[in-house]
Amino acid sequence: MPIVVDIDVMLAKRKMSVGELAERVGITPANLAVLKNGRAKAVRFTTLAALCDVLDCQPGDLLRWEAEGTRPQAGGRPPAGGDAE
Repeated sequence: MPIVVDIDVMLAKRKMSVGELAERVGITPANLAVLKNGRAKAVRFTTLAALCDVLDCQPGDLLRWEAEGTRPQAGGRPPAGGDAE
């Protein structure tokens, strides 16, 4: 999926645990893990707003778009058929 979730980055910057963030946002640690690991299909704006409030950041600090095929596959190699030179 071309949307990348960078919650880990903000957690590290804020020196906050996943459990603390989940509690302060009001979601379960399991649901936060689904979002954090990029397995979520959607996120409610109310949840995104709560994450931004607790982490004192903007939505763009948590979510970014990356074109398909620009992330290296396992082993650090570009995807087959990519534009690697």
